[in-house]
Amino acid sequence: MGAAGERAATGRQVELRHGEQRAVVVEAGGGLREYAVGDRPVLDGYPVSAAPDGGRGQVLAPWPNRVLGGSYEWAGQQLRLPVTEPTAGNAIHGLLRWVSWAPVEQAEEMVELLGSVWPQPGYPFAVSVRVRYSLGPDGLSVRMRARNEGSDEAPYGVGMHPYLTVGTDLVDDVVLTVPAQRWLRTDDAGIPVAAEDVAGSAYDFREGRRIGDQRLDTAFTDLRREPDGSALVRLAGPGPDQGVDVWLGPGAHYVQVFSGDTLADPGRRRQGLAVEAMSCPADSFNSGSGLVRLAPGGEHEMTWGVRAWG
Repeated sequence: MGAAGERAATGRQVELRHGEQRAVVVEAGGGLREYAVGDRPVLDGYPVSAAPDGGRGQVLAPWPNRVLGGSYEWAGQQLRLPVTEPTAGNAIHGLLRWVSWAPVEQAEEMVELLGSVWPQPGYPFAVSVRVRYSLGPDGLSVRMRARNEGSDEAPYGVGMHPYLTVGTDLVDDVVLTVPAQRWLRTDDAGIPVAAEDVAGSAYDFREGRRIGDQRLDTAFTDLRREPDGSALVRLAGPGPDQGVDVWLGPGAHYVQVFSGDTLADPGRRRQGLAVEAMSCPADSFNSGSGLVRLAPGGEHEMTWGVRAWG
């Protein structure tokens, strides 16, 4: 239950605290509902009485983004996933967004939750996914680990879908930096058809620039890494004194940036910017790009995090 008798639409709410930082992790989907530093929201989250819209704060596994037509071939067998994006006819964002996740470890500043994918039509594999959220001096850190619990090799990818804010009314006024050399051109169904250089394109955010009225639902790759191995996506306000960095660690080879123009609720559009760490791009089950082939007992890990500054 939330404050003042609000019923939690996402099940049990786990609150984490470190100094002025506060985060709320939810049972339904194992996602992230809130993250703030003092009275400053960092995450553009959602109320305790609401379900997440547009993938807001959700864990995307065993694939992020889309599978064309919900169909793919694996080990000589044609498999068909439920079509969960009917407007485009795709399977979108995995199988764990609406199931219950269980805490397996918890402290004031940290929680680790377990979600399980059981063999089912379209995905006849057993995969466990653990997500650990930690607050510390460097902000919010997220570790996402998967293990193939079955006896057959399984296709796998992972992502996460936070919407971020730097206090602007709309994302138009956000100064965005994406340290990527290439962006993925997509067709009308949101499926990549080519990887192109950002240089000279509308998708070159390497030096940081205002988003303006540009519509983004775009994957980037070939990320420039810092000396510590992370890639930094930066959101800054109109002034230089406040912003948010999303760092992409090992396993995060792609990042999707979404300006929210197609959200079902018009009142939510372009209010927060989704910056989605991903191990692979859309339709990797068919293209093989970035796809992880999890052997029986095999594991995969991806890390990312958020730090507010200013």
